[in-house]
Amino acid sequence: MDGDRQGWLACVLSGAVFAVCMAGTTLPTPLYGHYQEKFGFSELTVTVVYAVYAFGVIGVLLLAGNASDTVGRRPVILTGLGFAAASAVCFLCATGLGWLYAGRLLSGLSAGLLTGAATAYVMELAPQGGASRATFIATAANMGGLGCGPLLAGVLAQYAPWPLYLPFVVHLALVACAVAVLAWLPETVRERRSLRTVRPQRPSLPAQVRAVFAPAAIASFAGFALFGVFTAVSPAFLAESLHERNHAVSGLVVALAFFASTAGQLAVGPVGVGRSLPLGCAVLIGGLALLAGALWWDLLWLVVLSAIVGGAGQGLLFRGALSAIAAASPAEQRAAVISTLFVVAYTGISVPVIGVGVLTELMGLEGAGLVFIACMTVLVSSAAAYVLRRPVPVGT
Repeated sequence: MDGDRQGWLACVLSGAVFAVCMAGTTLPTPLYGHYQEKFGFSELTVTVVYAVYAFGVIGVLLLAGNASDTVGRRPVILTGLGFAAASAVCFLCATGLGWLYAGRLLSGLSAGLLTGAATAYVMELAPQGGASRATFIATAANMGGLGCGPLLAGVLAQYAPWPLYLPFVVHLALVACAVAVLAWLPETVRERRSLRTVRPQRPSLPAQVRAVFAPAAIASFAGFALFGVFTAVSPAFLAESLHERNHAVSGLVVALAFFASTAGQLAVGPVGVGRSLPLGCAVLIGGLALLAGALWWDLLWLVVLSAIVGGAGQGLLFRGALSAIAAASPAEQRAAVISTLFVVAYTGISVPVIGVGVLTELMGLEGAGLVFIACMTVLVSSAAAYVLRRPVPVGT
């Protein structure tokens, strides 16, 4: 029993380390309006600054997505925390747009190192028989951390001094605490090899994972696309169309989407992994419909409701996808397979965001948002039809 308690403590603490890193990736979200005023750039530039982060994630996942399988979880996570600290320093020193690009790129490198490594680490630290609960801790740390970032920055920017500096000072302190926690946690990779043995990898999957991966990846792309656009664009929509310039409110609205995702993940247990994918797609379509209504009628309460419903749908489908893929993956390749899933997910969080930024220049924020919603509705509907025709073979 004591061993189980210690295992769960280690599992939860590793999840907290994961959450601290992910919070840093969304910390600038409610601050982009300040940066636009300070440096004088357009909404398209905001979406490109945001997407640079995702390109950093994808680059690391492709170049070193399997690094923690080789050199160990702790060294890779520690390196990711170092990049998170360097990102915060870039934002603290920002005197021009180049600093923002550098900060976002470093943040992406940090998240890219941690997504596969920390997810596998949390699962491996859990006591035997705790795989389902550990999967929830890992995905909740990911989404919960992403939600805490804009909430923390929004509250500090609105009610504390130095809005462009204090959030990053606080995050640096949290990163230092995370490093101290990581030093206490054990390593879970028993046969470690030299960093020189790590090679860039093309996205590839073991044969036994492929049947699970296709529907999971389609659903994950759609869910992350909604999160990407919502995170990058919703603060500007609140300010320009709804005249809501309170940074705490814009941070809270974005945070609600991520917190609702965590709540949606809780429903996977009773719903079942296989059913969570089509059900998550259906709920996500509901969130898209609510967001369309918010854009059409300029209603704040519909924005809030769309964040909650869309986030819950994303949480349902993403935890289901991650559980199915983790169960199907060989232990020695688990982090690499999880990293491949995140390559697909972060493609969804980056490419559509830039597309919305380009359309915003041509047809305004509301028009661009409605075009995006129409495209995502078609994609999510296709994903739902796919997984209904070919149910995910859980536990293969």
